[in-house]
Amino acid sequence: MATTSSTNERRRFSRVLFDAHVELAQGDFHWRATLLDISLNGMLLQQQLPEAVNQQEPILVKIILADNTSIAMSVTLAHQHNQQTGLVCSAIDIDSVCHLRRLIELNLGDATAAERELSELMSDY
Repeated sequence: MATTSSTNERRRFSRVLFDAHVELAQGDFHWRATLLDISLNGMLLQQQLPEAVNQQEPILVKIILADNTSIAMSVTLAHQHNQQTGLVCSAIDIDSVCHLRRLIELNLGDATAAERELSELMSDY
C-alpha cells in the first residue's frame, strides 16, 4: 500500500491506499461502501452517497480492519465526483485514532512522519 502521489504537495496529511469495506450510517439509514484511501483527516470512498443521505449532516463511518478491530469516526461530505466520495473527519474516538495512526505509520514506513501528522491534526483542535 502506497501513498497517492497527485496533490501530495498540497495535502497536510498523507493519504494511504487501503482497500477495506466501510459501514456508514445516518439516522436510521445504513449502507456499505469500499474505502479507496484514508488519512488522519478523512477518506475517499468508491461510491457516491445514496440519495436518501442528507449531505449537510454528519455521517457515522466504521472501517472494519482484518484483525476484527475497527476505526469509527463521524465525517462530513467534502466532495463527490467520478463515482467517488471524499469525506472529512469531524470527530474520532481515541482508540480509533490509535488504530488509524498505526495503520498510516505502517503504510508510510515512517513513525516520525505519522507522529508529525498526528501532532498537526491535534494542533487544529
